[in-house]
Amino acid sequence: MNKLIEIVNLEKEYENFGVKTKVLKGINLTVEKGEFVSIMGVSGSGKTTLMNIIGCLDTPTSGKYFFEGVDVSQLDDDRLSEIRNKHIGFVFQQFYLISYLNVLENVLVPTIYSNENKGNVVKRAEELLRRVGLEEKKSFKPNQLSGGQQQRVAIARALINDPDLILADEPTGALDSKTASEIMEIFKSLHKEGRTIIVVTHDYKVASIADRIIRIEDGKIID
Repeated sequence: MNKLIEIVNLEKEYENFGVKTKVLKGINLTVEKGEFVSIMGVSGSGKTTLMNIIGCLDTPTSGKYFFEGVDVSQLDDDRLSEIRNKHIGFVFQQFYLISYLNVLENVLVPTIYSNENKGNVVKRAEELLRRVGLEEKKSFKPNQLSGGQQQRVAIARALINDPDLILADEPTGALDSKTASEIMEIFKSLHKEGRTIIVVTHDYKVASIADRIIRIEDGKIID
């Protein structure tokens, strides 16, 4: 396999009112293309900060982060935004669907600045909705859907630009156990297709579905 992500001696420090707090402390991590990895830790362990850096939503204080061989820790905001949009699909606990858009329009949001033929993009969005079992609800608004259905829309949205990485932050945190299992089955099927998936969670049952569990504690990888 080939490396998709390589993190070398990465540290992250925040400063508030003159007080510095080191959140990540010498993180070293490699994720190969096609891996299904979970990053597990309790609240305050640093897992969300690490996820934000992996997703190019934040930058490290020191150390290196290579995404497909490119040192993204040195890139400006425009290039980071481009990588987020074209190469990373995000799935969050709170769904973050736009209330005034329907399901199909929500899936299409990441393609707003795409030069691709609109008909092709819409066709792909409809196919993704078919895949997650929501083709018949493409004209519904988010508030007409259950939590599990909203997360399925979010997964379809994450896939619309055919990303190299799917990054999911507590994707089952707002769902009941049955619906959570159904959502994780979707991730398992995506992995079987060769997708690279990183799930950030505090739940061992969710983490155990991945091929590899990375435990983070007090800003350090412990296992």
